[in-house]
Amino acid sequence: MTLNRRVFLYFFGIFFLMFAIISFFQYEREKEFRTDQLDQQLSTYNFSINRFILERNPNWDMLEEYVKLFPDSTLRVTVIDSIGDVTFDSFVKKGTKLENHADRPEIQMANYNPNGKAIRHSVSTGKEYYYLAHRFPIGYVRSALPYNVSLIHTLKANTFFLYFMLLVLIAAGIVLYFISRNFTKSIDRLRIFIQKAEKEEYFNTDIEFPNDELGEISKNMVKLYKLQLETKEQLNKEREKLIKHLQISQEGLAIFSTDKKEILANTHFIQYSNILSDQQSESSNQIFSLPEFSEINQFIDQSLQNHEMKRKKLTIEKGGRVFAVQCIVFQDSTFEISINDISVQEHENELKRHLTQNISHELKTPVSSILGYMESILENPEMDAERQRFFVERSFQQAQRLRDLLQDISTLNKMDEAKRLFDKEPCNISEVIQDVLNDVHLEIEQKECTILTNFQPETSIQGNRSLVYSIFRNLMDNALNYAGEKITIDINCYREDDDFVYFSFSDNGVGVSEEHLARLFERFYRVDKGRSRKAGGTGLGLAIVKNAIIFHKGTISAKTVPGGGLSFIFSLRKH
Repeated sequence: MTLNRRVFLYFFGIFFLMFAIISFFQYEREKEFRTDQLDQQLSTYNFSINRFILERNPNWDMLEEYVKLFPDSTLRVTVIDSIGDVTFDSFVKKGTKLENHADRPEIQMANYNPNGKAIRHSVSTGKEYYYLAHRFPIGYVRSALPYNVSLIHTLKANTFFLYFMLLVLIAAGIVLYFISRNFTKSIDRLRIFIQKAEKEEYFNTDIEFPNDELGEISKNMVKLYKLQLETKEQLNKEREKLIKHLQISQEGLAIFSTDKKEILANTHFIQYSNILSDQQSESSNQIFSLPEFSEINQFIDQSLQNHEMKRKKLTIEKGGRVFAVQCIVFQDSTFEISINDISVQEHENELKRHLTQNISHELKTPVSSILGYMESILENPEMDAERQRFFVERSFQQAQRLRDLLQDISTLNKMDEAKRLFDKEPCNISEVIQDVLNDVHLEIEQKECTILTNFQPETSIQGNRSLVYSIFRNLMDNALNYAGEKITIDINCYREDDDFVYFSFSDNGVGVSEEHLARLFERFYRVDKGRSRKAGGTGLGLAIVKNAIIFHKGTISAKTVPGGGLSFIFSLRKH
């Protein structure tokens, strides 16, 4: 047998085996891909149902209506509690008693895996289904589709690529037949190239390859080899960029060797390690001697002994600052330590905790009052009608206060997500102010207040009308409730340019002390708690004003008026 024929048979056999392996792998991969697609679709349904249950705590009818929103009309959804009892099934009537599902194979599998699935006959409906179940804190959510001809066809792999691979194999055989005749010559050329490449003479090579398929492959091999070298050079450049990125990162990062010697550390890590150690040092190795790092030291030693990739996190407080420290031990026995200054986040979390406590306290007061009045009425059935009416009126006032408080809290929460919840449109400021004055004219008359206005009728911005109304209404309510009677309120648009409109809202009432000015816009802050609650305020009015102005890209500040009174200076962006 000639060399050309042996080469042909050898390479053709390799190609045939390779194509067979690729075809088998692709066939199995196609089947797995289609199954994964179906699993992802059913998983989406399961997680959507779980989220709906957590958010709405729905009954059977609500779940049934929600399931109907899904595009698959044949979709069957079952909700099972943690002990296996069915609490909802979209394919059975409400009230139908179903047997315990704890022993179902998909439920059993979901207890030990991310999900459980099975193809089996349903006792409840008498049909065969493809089931997919997930375990959640509420129990199990299971979705299923009928395992019929349509679904079987969907899960079946497409065999078109097999015919394509067969054609490729035939074409490869034909090409190999012609290539094999010049194979020896091309191999000689490649051998010469390799010899030159070993001597790093590949850029000056003048080797000519045959103008055939193998010659093209040989040329491409040379081209790819050069491309590989260029890629290596590029990777070295990218490595340099990564090192520079580490140096300018806001996170303190450092990589250490097995013996805890610094390999690489950025400036933030050096700075944070010096803060933690209370000593100035050029090396970061000293952090391992700190008492605060004893837990990290123990973790590193154990991980290096076990040769496992692990992660450890802890929080360290030092010098009035809070640092989040994380250590990752890699399989090559090196490890990385990151230090983040989370003092600001911790401060924000503390503010949120105080806010929650304030909300609880503010809600408790009107609720306790309402309960007290109602209890008095219930325990004294012989109480005279006039006193009963007095208690009911006071309960009604407290209920109104509770409603206003919840409404203000809701408004502030919405403003935290302002871009999504509030639309912007052309808003005429003079019309909004006039609406506010019309809505509070009775209070103005009762307290014999004088209103002075100075603004152009055509003054307008691109903003949210509801929030602009809240700004002027809350400022007006604040003045009417706390400034006193027979006061003068001055609403003045004192300046306007291409970007902003500037306002002052002043009164000549009792005013507030200088010490309170900086905290007037805090949520639930009250200058005089007893007088504020008696006036019926929620403590959130000025906080709403500030957040609404921030939404409109403006600023606000408060100052005392000479001779008595309070003035708010704020701006609203036009566009």
